Amino acid sequence: MTRPLDIITRAMKDIGALAAGENPTADEAQDGLDMLNDMIAQWSNENMMVFYRTEIVFPCVQNQTQYTIGPSGNVSARFVGSISGTTLTVPVDGVTKGAITMGMTLTGPGVLSGTTIVGFGTGAGGNVNEGGTYTVSRTHTTPVVAQIIDAYYERPLTIESAFVRVTTTSNGVPIYGGGLDYPIAILSLEEYESIGLKTLNGPWPKSLYYQPSELLGTIYLWPNPAQGEMHLFTQTIFREFGDLYGTIQFPQGYNMALRWCLAERLMPMYGKINQIQVQQISAYAAQAKATIKRTNMKPPQVSKYPDVLMTGRPKDAAFILDGGFN
Repeated sequence: MTRPLDIITRAMKDIGALAAGENPTADEAQDGLDMLNDMIAQWSNENMMVFYRTEIVFPCVQNQTQYTIGPSGNVSARFVGSISGTTLTVPVDGVTKGAITMGMTLTGPGVLSGTTIVGFGTGAGGNVNEGGTYTVSRTHTTPVVAQIIDAYYERPLTIESAFVRVTTTSNGVPIYGGGLDYPIAILSLEEYESIGLKTLNGPWPKSLYYQPSELLGTIYLWPNPAQGEMHLFTQTIFREFGDLYGTIQFPQGYNMALRWCLAERLMPMYGKINQIQVQQISAYAAQAKATIKRTNMKPPQVSKYPDVLMTGRPKDAAFILDGGFN
């Protein structure tokens, strides 16, 4: 684990703004931190720089087509958990609503304001292995005993894909672990607006439109669902570092990319115009990012479900919406 101050110090030494053994002044360190946060915020918009996909899970509410997501939004999770230091522990079967993901903001008695999940321990979140340990952003010197904790998802930049899980029953009783998953079409604003009857009732959603907005994102489902559990997949937003001394927990290779890319951006600030130095640092920065993108890149999918979620004859049980005559 590395601190932001370590990244900033190395970057300044790379461009010759600091000599060996020197440390940045308070103002220089703050300028470096501001630039570092601006840079990683930009990385959140670069597709292959993001190393983790967030799974957002929430139940469809009958006759509700609009949902808000972000801190204080109505799309949230709930689980039993305890916190000691920076370790959150969730028991097996402790999640009662939604799913645990990176970047969630936690609230509850004794939970420090602004506490977020910043790393996985033995827990993996989503539907993989939710029971276990997680790392949180704030140190709790007073432990939080096992209790109900509410967690709010980050407002995603975009929604990449989604599916709805429909519970199967036997004589009206839900079957544990039973369910059918159907893909959801992600619509643009124009496509959503072209739907003539937005209040059409249906058994579960077939499509959604997502509006990021500024503070809270808004999700619109169509048709008006009677049941279903939504699973949305988004890119995780890199968190902003609140101070110079918090630890950075990125996969292998990211510390080097942060160092050289930050050095590249600090050069103009310190008047570094030596062309050989500029070319060398720019080459190191480009190589570091390219290596990460090769690791995160996913090959294109050559086959998938037919694109008949909005038109044509569906290949799943959604034909109930039109009786199979569309």
